[in-house]
Amino acid sequence: MTTVSRLGRQIRELTAMLGNIGVRYALIGGLALAPYNVIRATQDVDLLVDLENADAIERELTALGYRSVHRSADAANCVRGDERVDLLYAHRPAAKRLLAGARTLVTSLGELRVISSEGLIGFKLQGLANDPRRTQDLEDIRALLRANRERLDMAEVREYFRLFDREPLLNDLLRELD
Repeated sequence: MTTVSRLGRQIRELTAMLGNIGVRYALIGGLALAPYNVIRATQDVDLLVDLENADAIERELTALGYRSVHRSADAANCVRGDERVDLLYAHRPAAKRLLAGARTLVTSLGELRVISSEGLIGFKLQGLANDPRRTQDLEDIRALLRANRERLDMAEVREYFRLFDREPLLNDLLRELD
């Protein structure tokens, strides 16, 4: 008999809830690294969802026992005991494109919709640009580049670095890998 982790049960519950209300999602954050050959410990679930579904998702999360600790036009954070779910709302064209292009992958936690590795780098870069103290995001980017360099669409990756005015950082990271 297989034992499912607390995080695994939480993800299954959340994805079932989103499916029941017809909301598409994409796994982002630390858990989304695993399908791209990067393993790191994480304690929360990070999801990209359409902004238009924010109210319905919050109602359903409340019904599941979560309480909102933050909500803005861009994101929401909800907790239930020691469980946390962070929602990033797709409302800009790039985020909507990444959400639409998320693939269903077989993971150790079951079938999950996961953002592309390039999109994951873009979101990690956004987190780093918003708060340079988020050094884990930089380490995640470095690990994604190291593990997936041959498969990445480097033009797309470079566009994210250009968007956040961090192209020299990408050049430094790529030199590190050579």
